[in-house]
Amino acid sequence: MLKGIPKILSPELLKVLAEMGHSDRIVIGDGNFPAESMGKNAIVIRMDGHGVPEILDAILQLFPLDAYVEHPVNLMEVMPGDTVETPIWETYKEIIAKHDDRGADAVGTIERFAFYEEAKKAYAVIATGESALYANVILQKGTI
Repeated sequence: MLKGIPKILSPELLKVLAEMGHSDRIVIGDGNFPAESMGKNAIVIRMDGHGVPEILDAILQLFPLDAYVEHPVNLMEVMPGDTVETPIWETYKEIIAKHDDRGADAVGTIERFAFYEEAKKAYAVIATGESALYANVILQKGTI
């Protein structure tokens, strides 16, 4: 056991977060996200029993967001014509504001298929049990 480390962060995930360098990206995918196919060239970490907000909050306690890009946090845009509501995005913005002075300004959106292309370039992908739709997040690591 370690002091000060959120219990939700497994040794495997801690190792990945420590290995990542400036500008590396990690995806936190919802339960519908194709983690295994998007993560063919990445490290895939299974966290099926957990939701994205609790994982996001735990990661951001240790993980600096990139200060050199406008949006170090990116969400998957809702497809045109899709009537899905995304209240979880507000939860994300509240969590981000706790850990980064830019708050909601650090958050951008990426069109769905462009999001998939960016996800394929990620260092790691976390597969969660999150049931909210459009709950996928890409985080870009900064420096301390």
